[in-house]
Amino acid sequence: MAGTSGGRPSIYPTLLYADAKAAIRQLTEALGFTELSVYEGEDGSVMHAELVQGNGAIMVGSKGRGGLFDAAMKNAGTTGVYVVVDDVDAHHQRAVDHGAEILMPPTDQDYGSRDYMARDVEGNVWSFGTYAPETGG
Repeated sequence: MAGTSGGRPSIYPTLLYADAKAAIRQLTEALGFTELSVYEGEDGSVMHAELVQGNGAIMVGSKGRGGLFDAAMKNAGTTGVYVVVDDVDAHHQRAVDHGAEILMPPTDQDYGSRDYMARDVEGNVWSFGTYAPETGG
């Protein structure tokens, strides 16, 4: 598994909000996060945002934006966890070998990552991939 190096955390809590723009405002203005990036859909929903606090980071998105992660999180609460790994395919194979519920097999993403998604025994959604945004920390 990738460690933290070069200012890149290896775990990113992923939060979905009904009003992600309001949440980003509150997180940055009231709670001291710094906005690193925000990617919006054509409808203005937040498809993906990265906020940093110290040497840690979170990913934020809009509920109801569509896609596999949004669907997987529908009944799982508001938080998932993204973990950076060096070898997605080997990590995925280990998960399969141990009977994990795979929601998405290893998939190359448009933003350069290779990810897969699994659900744990309590229904939490975990994403594992190669994407590790530089946080400047």
